[in-house]
Formats: sequence, structure tokens, C-alpha cells
Amino acid sequence: MPKEKYDSPDPRRLYTIMSAEEAANGKKSHWAELEISGRVRSLSSSLWTLTHLTALHINDNNLSRIPPDIAKLPHLAYLNLSSNKLRSLPLLCGCVFLKWCLLYLCAGNPLSQDILNLYQESDGTRKLLNYMLDNLAVHPEQLPQRPWITLKERDPMIPTAMFTVMCYNVLCDKYATRQLYGYCPSWALNWEYRKKGIMEEITHCDADIISLQEVETEQYYALFLETLKDHGYDGYFCPKSRAKLVSEQERKHVDGCAVFFKTEKFTLVQKHTVEFNQVAMANSEGSEVMLNRVMTKDNIGVAVLLEVNKDMFSGGMKPLQETQFLLVANAHMHWDPEFCDVKLIQTMMFLSELKSITERALSSVATGSPTSDPTSIPIVLCADLNSLPDSGVVEYLSNGGVAENHKDFRELRYNEALSNFSCQGKNGPSDGSITHSFQLKSAYQGSLMSYTNYTYDFKGVIDYIFFSKTHMSVAGLLGPLESQWLTDNNITGCPHPHIPSDHFSLLAQLELHPPVTTSLNGLHLPVHR
Repeated sequence: MPKEKYDSPDPRRLYTIMSAEEAANGKKSHWAELEISGRVRSLSSSLWTLTHLTALHINDNNLSRIPPDIAKLPHLAYLNLSSNKLRSLPLLCGCVFLKWCLLYLCAGNPLSQDILNLYQESDGTRKLLNYMLDNLAVHPEQLPQRPWITLKERDPMIPTAMFTVMCYNVLCDKYATRQLYGYCPSWALNWEYRKKGIMEEITHCDADIISLQEVETEQYYALFLETLKDHGYDGYFCPKSRAKLVSEQERKHVDGCAVFFKTEKFTLVQKHTVEFNQVAMANSEGSEVMLNRVMTKDNIGVAVLLEVNKDMFSGGMKPLQETQFLLVANAHMHWDPEFCDVKLIQTMMFLSELKSITERALSSVATGSPTSDPTSIPIVLCADLNSLPDSGVVEYLSNGGVAENHKDFRELRYNEALSNFSCQGKNGPSDGSITHSFQLKSAYQGSLMSYTNYTYDFKGVIDYIFFSKTHMSVAGLLGPLESQWLTDNNITGCPHPHIPSDHFSLLAQLELHPPVTTSLNGLHLPVHR
């Protein structure tokens, strides 16, 4: 919402002149406000390089137009254009001041009566800014292609299976509000517009496995499943837990997680839903914070156990096992930065449940498996973790565990409940850590992606693809969108007319290495890489 008051630029604009003595002593000057006067007719292009400006007074001049380069002043909070010769508004895409700037424009300018009437209405500043934003002249330049980064070539002599995995938060329509995304034109926030770009992104990537977050229930059946079935996919979806508590009409708009897979490459064996509030309630161990902080959140995770079709394998050596399974998991953790403890516990609960799923799968469907070790089933975990790479969540997933006194627990009393989620079990030995069984690695390593979530207020990596590093390796990745393109087009946040979600998709090509046979004194033993 735009500010209706900005205290700094007093009409008298008091200022202090630095003395010669202060200058000689090395005192630094700082100014964030600028006034231009003298009946000027045009503005120097160098003005738009002063990106630190918070206030710009260019009233009482002879300006007939404001160039779109004004969008290059991202911190502008006060703009006075009154008493000029402006006949039109600066229709700017990506200009942050359209949302926050206190604008003095109409007084003394020969604008159309429609504009003047709008400005004079109650809450006229906000309505005028929204009008300017919604009538943007969007540049026709299309989004540049993100680069494909090849990390390794396939060895034709090894019976590996190559497949691609996509992770994408599509931004549910219910959350795409003007209050949250005030820098985006309302028509570009509209689901009917955004869904076209989202489906183009998904079908263009053509991933073998697709994990989506923030999928609206109605849209899963009407759009995603219907469209992707025509492209050879089947899918599984579950809405957040609150869907059970609302009316049938409201249930249509509850979002959840979905997993799609190409049926020519995978066969569905089992499907599972993990409701974190139910797991929290069953494992609270009398912990009030577990009940009050974790159980009250309705986030969920889903998992599908797939059989990898034999035709996916190539090479001169055959896999040891008749059947190769793959567990694909997808989750969306709680969003609030103040609840880092909840995100960490939700992640622990999810991996604990995935361990149970693999154990049950080995006992029921993988009866011919030579091992009962749940980690013998490879896992791909896609998630919007709402957690940065230096968080306890990512440390837990990457390192196999975190300390019981990790700072992300916020010194809250979770200890008794946490032991239920450790791979050692409640009564197992404890070294002061909460651990998991899976040896996981993030597909996107280092600083390859500077952000997966890109809004005005926040830019960072919170979406991930993890995989079992003992079974798989990364062959290739979809690289980041060129940052210079965002800068050149003054895009300070998404969604945007060219970018349909506030998240960028992740796409990884994984190489699955099944156990192979080696001979020792006539015995055939499984060998893992």
C-alpha cells in the first residue's frame, strides 16, 4: 500500500551547510533528497543514476513528460511533479514507487479530467498509482531462455536410468493479492493470465517427474491433471489439512502439493499423504510448544512410490534386482520466518514418515529385495522449504542431522518429542543430535542459483531438489535467469507480466545407479556406488 504520509520532506526543507572546518576534517556528506527548479524543460539522464534518492522535488517547472527511466530510482518514496505541463502519466513497469511513493502529480498539470477525478476521490493516491500500474505499456521483449548446464555425460557401459525432475511453486491464486504483490499489474496477477505462463513453463521443461506446490484443488483437476494427462503424465495430489474443515465450495480453493510422472517411464505402486499437524499431535509427548506451534499449522507432504520401467536402463550390465523402486516426495513447509523451529520439525517429521513408508514398502511390495534397509530405495525430495541454505532445515537434510540445541529450535522445549523423529528411535542411543537415515544431497550446489523466490521484499533460495547420493548423481541442471535482464527491465519482484509466479522453477537431470552384480567365489553380491 502507498504511504499517505512521508515525514522527511518538510515544505520548508531545512538543511545544514557543511562548514569548511568540517570538510577539512573529512566529514562525509549524505543527501537523499533532491530539488530541481528554474523552469526546466527536460531532465538529464544522469539523474536516474542517483539510485539512493528517497525524495525528488521537480515541481514548478516546464516538464511536459517524465521519462520511464524514473523507474531506476528504487528507493524513491516522495515525488512532487505538481505545477508542470504534464499531459500524461509515466506508465512504468517495475517501478517500486508506484506502490509506495507519495505522489504529488495532478495539481497544476493539464491532465485529462478522468485522471483528475480519480486523484480527487477518497484514497485517490492509491487509486491513481493502481491506475498507472494497470495501464503499463509492457515491453514486448520475451523472457530469455535459462541456460542448461551439463555436469556429466552418461557412461553407455553402465546400466543407469536418466530422468529429469522439476520443482515449482506456482503461486496459488488465493495468495496472489495486490496487498502482497503491489508492484504487479492486477491483470498480470489474475489466474487466467498467469496459468498460461505456468503451463508453458511446465510443458516446455517436459520433466519426467514434476513436483508442484501451492496447487489449488480445483485447478489440479481442471487444469494441471487434465493438461498433463494429454502429455503422458499421471499424478497424485493432496490439499492442506484445512480442506477437511471448510465447506465444499471453500475446499476448491485450498492449495496443496502435487506430483506428476510420465507413465511411459514410471509405474505407480503406492501413494501417501503426510499431514504434519496429525504427526505432531501423535508425537507431542506432552510438549505444549509442539501442540501450540507445530500442530496448528496445516502444511502437508505427499509421496509416491514408483517402479522404474526397465526400458529406462541402458548399458551392457543388467541391474541386480528385478524391480527398481523410486520414492518421490514433495512438501511445502510453513512460511513465517518467525517459526524456524516449526519448519525444522516439519522437515524432521516428513523424513521420519518417509522412512516408515520405505520400510513398509520393503515388507509389502519389494518382497524380493536382498535387504530390509529403507535407504535401499532411492529417494527424490522436492520442496518449498521456506528456509535459506544456512538454515537448520537445510543443515539437517544435507548433513544427516542437527544438534538438539540448534538455534533454530529457539530454546523451546521440544526435546522429548524430537527423539521420536530421530533414526535412532525414542529408546536408541543419543549423541545430542536428531538424525535421519537418508544420505541426501542438494542438486543445486553452491551459489548456482542466487534466488528461487524473487519478490520486492525478499530474494533468496528456499526451493530445493534433494536426492539419495548413494544411488544417484546429477547430470545436468537448468541454470538461473540472467540477472542483467531483470535489471535492464527494472524488475524488482515477481510475479511480472513475463514471469507468472514469485518462484523460479528448478529442473535437474538425475542419473540413477542401481546395484549391480559382482562375483566372489560364486556368490553374487550387490555393489553400491
